[in-house]
Formats: sequence, C-alpha cells, structure tokens
Amino acid sequence: MTDRATKIQMFLNNASWGDAVRKPLAGDASRRRYERLKNTDGQDAILMDADPATGEDVVPFIKIANHLNDCGLNAPEIFAADPQNGMLLLQDFGDGLFAKLMADDPNCQRELYTRAVDVLLALHKCPMPDPIPAYPPLMPGLAALAVVWYRGGLLGDNPALEGSLSSLMKDAIAGLPTHDNVLILRDYHSENLLWLPDQTGLAKVGLLDFQDAMSGHAAYDLVSLTKDARRDVPKDIARELQDYYSAKSGVNAAEFAQACATVSAQRNLRILGVFARLCIRDGAAHYLDFIPRVWDHLIDDLAHPSLDALATFVKDNLPAPTPENLQILRDKCKK
Repeated sequence: MTDRATKIQMFLNNASWGDAVRKPLAGDASRRRYERLKNTDGQDAILMDADPATGEDVVPFIKIANHLNDCGLNAPEIFAADPQNGMLLLQDFGDGLFAKLMADDPNCQRELYTRAVDVLLALHKCPMPDPIPAYPPLMPGLAALAVVWYRGGLLGDNPALEGSLSSLMKDAIAGLPTHDNVLILRDYHSENLLWLPDQTGLAKVGLLDFQDAMSGHAAYDLVSLTKDARRDVPKDIARELQDYYSAKSGVNAAEFAQACATVSAQRNLRILGVFARLCIRDGAAHYLDFIPRVWDHLIDDLAHPSLDALATFVKDNLPAPTPENLQILRDKCKK
C-alpha cells in the first residue's frame, strides 16, 4: 500500500467509513480523484482525493460549499474533512447528471436548464463570501492561452500575438457597461449539475465542481451553461435562457447580450488553449474532440458588433480546427 493509500484508509477509518466498499468514479480535467463508497449499512458517500502534492487544495471547496448552502442552494454536505492531506468525504448526489438525463430524454432540457438559471438568479442575489478573488483581471491572460497552446501547437510560439490577444480581450472587457460583480462558479454546465427530484425548490439542483469560484460578471455562468463544450444546447433554448435571466434579474437586455458575447468569447478562447494543453502536455487527447464545438461557439460570440476587433484577430491568426489541424495536435499529444 502506498503512503497516499495508507493516509486515505486512515482518513476513512477515522470517519467510520473504513469498511466501505470503494468504486472509482470518472474524474475531470483536474488531478483530483473520486470514489463512490458504500458502507455496511448501505449509505453512500463520495471520497474526494485531492493530493496537495499535485497542487490541489480542498479548502476553497469547503468554503464555497458552505457559502452555497448558506445561500439556500444545494452543495454536497461534507461528512468529514482532512484539508491538510487533501481529503473530503461528501454527500453522494447520485447519478442524475443533467447531461445524462437530457441525453436520455431531450424533452426535459428546457425544464432542467431553466431550473439551473433559477439557481444562478438566487446565487447572484446572495452576498459574496469575503474574501473572494476577482476573475476579470485574469481573463485577458487566460484568453491568450488560445495563442500559446492551440495556435502554438499548430504553428509554433508567437509571444507578440499572445500579447495582442490579451490586449484586445482586455479592451473588450473594459468596454462592457458598468455592472456589479457576483459569485461565478466558472464551471457551471450539464456535467456538474445533478437533478434531485426528491428535494424541493432550488435544492432540486445539486451543485458540483465549484472550488474555483471567483467574483465576475453575471453572464459568465449563464454562457458556461448555454455554450457547453461537451454537448449541443438547442439555440432556441439558449436564447430563451438569456432572455429569461434578463427579464427575471431586471438587467438591460442589450447590455447583457453584449456581456454574454464578450465573456463567452473569453471563455471559449481559454478553453481552446486548455484543451490543446491537456493533449500536448498531459496526454489527454480526447479533449481535442470538443474543440470544433468550442470553435463554433467562439465564432458565434464574435458575431457581436462590439467584438469586431477580436473577430478580425481570430480570423487572421487562429487556424480553424479542421481535421488536418486536429491531427497535428493529436500527433503532438504526450505519450
């Protein structure tokens, strides 16, 4: 048994879950590992293994989970925690992922997505935890990952273009109408939301993967939901959800549309870079399969007239993800 395995077993023993049956669960793009546990009385729980030696930290998860529950939302209850060693024992929300339910029955999409927007409306009325880092100052540099890893993987390094994209993104964000920042979960999509029909109200939506939450524009999590890298959201539903949020929150619809296009463009540029990096640096080639959808989202974002300069840059400097270009990236994937 490795030292890490020994520490995990000690953690489970101390939490009275040492005899539980353990089954690995599919992970995400992080270095965290998850297991589903079933103890001797049939109760389920989730083990989060976030080894600090890999750069992981469970403290933000604990902080944001407590905050979300204080806001009347539904984050997993934390049964036991060992922050120093990066271990959490969490409530198991089951297998009702929005993505799975909607794939099985597309007719439920409108209801589930609307419930997810209701959660955002409630979250954005709740005071933010203090302190909380701000996302907008980081957004230009993160958008430039599209040049560093996506374009770089295809055409080589170009620091000047990296700086140009960062500058254009900074200008686009600065051009947004004045707004109040809210808590943004930053990975708010159908793979991180679970439907809990036995709950009531907002608690019917179980929330996951929120440890990277920061303060930012209210549009950010909405476009994370409607411009999902992993599944196609019907365009009519996406438009309805944007209109629904605008109407319910009282924001100016035209200004909110500009914000949605801007933060979505930033997000999709970042994802292009991150997915290319996951292949080239980390050997996770399957993320390349999502890049054409992310590219389509980006092109749709750049159709907004406020983003003409950014659109010109992308047209002139970022190659489209043709099958040939994706193969170039795939060939550079770490073995």
